[in-house]
Amino acid sequence: MKFEGKDGLNIIADSWGSDSDPLVILLHGGGQTRHAWGESGELLSSSGFYVLALDLRGHGDSDWHPEGDYSIESHKEDLIKILDYLKKPASLVGASLGGIISLSLAGDELHSHLCNNLVMVDIGLYPDPEGATRIVDWMKSAQNGFDTLEEAAEAVAQYLPHRKRPRDIRGLKKNLRKKKDGRFYWHWDPRFLDRRTENPNPNLEEIQRNAARRVKVPTLLIRGALSDVVTDRNVKEFLSAVPHAEFEEINQAAHMVAGDRNDVFVKAAVNFLKNNISG
Repeated sequence: MKFEGKDGLNIIADSWGSDSDPLVILLHGGGQTRHAWGESGELLSSSGFYVLALDLRGHGDSDWHPEGDYSIESHKEDLIKILDYLKKPASLVGASLGGIISLSLAGDELHSHLCNNLVMVDIGLYPDPEGATRIVDWMKSAQNGFDTLEEAAEAVAQYLPHRKRPRDIRGLKKNLRKKKDGRFYWHWDPRFLDRRTENPNPNLEEIQRNAARRVKVPTLLIRGALSDVVTDRNVKEFLSAVPHAEFEEINQAAHMVAGDRNDVFVKAAVNFLKNNISG
């Protein structure tokens, strides 16, 4: 599926289920694509939801912004345009960057009606600086690409030592593109990192905290027990800002919860959404 976001960018999505069912939108993390959710979309749709998994601007098959605009505000406006087009609110399920975008919309005074429920997947008000730096450093290390899929798979295995390396690595092709130089590159715009490293928003944490305090919809914070992006302090800060939020920790999962324990993650999400869905 293709939607038009802010600035006329094409935003690509996969869909599952019937559009007459309650809408759930899956928003991936920075440097990922819609494929990061694995079987989540199919499993959620089998539980009675209409599911869209988006490629955020600058990621996957969605357009790259010509001037490298990957601000949280612009991501949010893409999402608002999609929801306005669909003419129905959604339960937002956001991982990492996707969670920051979802929280920004859920706490937006003018557009919060577009969000029915909020599921934050291993992200609080803002990522823990140490864990976030580790992610960014790894993303930067891959900016020169890989000679082979095997080399890319080895880089992932070293970054995710807790996860069993798959025997079949062909699935990596969904997240990599072979360019004219013959090397494989992760399919996201390298300028996505520029804002964080060259022009960071020093007020983003406070902006997100204020948005969180305005969140009224049912909210679930899911943390991977092995995560270094959401610490105990981050959990406490989030639950203080959104005191009605529920919290669930998933064992044997790190930051990429859906990839580590997809079955457990989907079960937690389905139980929460079925208890709180309003349409």
